[in-house]
Amino acid sequence: MKIAVIKETAANEARVAATPDAVKFYVSGGHSVSVTKGAGKKANFSDADYKEAGASISATNDACVKTADFVMSINGGSKALVAKMKKSAGVFGLMNPTDHPDYAKACAKAGVTAYAGEYIPRISRAQSMDILSSQSNLSGYRSVVEAAAIYGRSFPMMMTAAGTIAPAKAFIMGVGVAGLQAIATARRLGAVTTATDVRPATKEQVASLGAKFIAVENEEFKEAETAGGYAKQMSAEYQKLQAELTAKHISKQDVVITTALIPGRPAPRLITKAMIKTMKPGSVLVDLAVERGGNVEGAKPGEIVTTANGVKIVGILNWPSRMAADSSSLFARNIRNFLPLITAEDGSYTPDWDDEIIQGCALTKDGEVIHERLQ
Repeated sequence: MKIAVIKETAANEARVAATPDAVKFYVSGGHSVSVTKGAGKKANFSDADYKEAGASISATNDACVKTADFVMSINGGSKALVAKMKKSAGVFGLMNPTDHPDYAKACAKAGVTAYAGEYIPRISRAQSMDILSSQSNLSGYRSVVEAAAIYGRSFPMMMTAAGTIAPAKAFIMGVGVAGLQAIATARRLGAVTTATDVRPATKEQVASLGAKFIAVENEEFKEAETAGGYAKQMSAEYQKLQAELTAKHISKQDVVITTALIPGRPAPRLITKAMIKTMKPGSVLVDLAVERGGNVEGAKPGEIVTTANGVKIVGILNWPSRMAADSSSLFARNIRNFLPLITAEDGSYTPDWDDEIIQGCALTKDGEVIHERLQ
């Protein structure tokens, strides 16, 4: 199989879809790998590192993908790049297909099979391919580290001869992969940590990390999780009760991290301007869902906003890219684990269309858009 690793073109993207170690693994398996010049530079992987691993270096993305059977990317590349790929080739990445349906149409028109990493089914067999989890884990960690820096005061309790400094109070809203890592990081840094989620199963997970669980635990709460492990859309009545509880709790917090996302929908609004007005000057709100509309009213993508009462609302985009070397390594491992599903015994590019993972993440096939979410 001929594998292409492209250079990402998005302004805030520092990751690369294959590390030199991953390339070395592919080459040792009999595949040929072409990497676009400078593809790994922002993640501190040089062209020389890729050459040493056995890759050839292409001058441009167009040249890199021209003869490739399978293209590895972070964000799928552009519609123009897809048009340069050979018919029947495959491309893998995080494609955000419901927001960019024209991309899938472009892949279909080019006869290219697009595999959306975010649509890989959340089943046991696919855990090692779960890009959303691997990247969210790093987002949760980094969000707390940066919140601590922006907060500008001590996270742990400090006992000195001059007196005692109280620990920071951190509140994590949404206990998915990012939320769990945020809880663990806040605890390691010494903050008094609380967390909330509408899924009952998370209560025990929060407790296991040494944090306190905050939620309205009524009958609706007990059935607030889908079969796939995601949070359900809650009723207006429940949202009102939860908002009242949250408002009282937030007024006492120093750092709040929001992580609530529902696949294919705008992010739920968790924190209003009225709640923010009750917070202390210098408090920090980090909105990890800002790319999907945000959990925090007033959050702006790519900006840190300071409110009239001195609260900082952090809308940083693409958190994994801020740890590009590590996030690239995890991303590359996810794709490496996906590769056997599209590889025949002789090493050729041959997708297994009977496999439920392929069926779950393939957007296009034989010139048609096939994924049910895009029909």
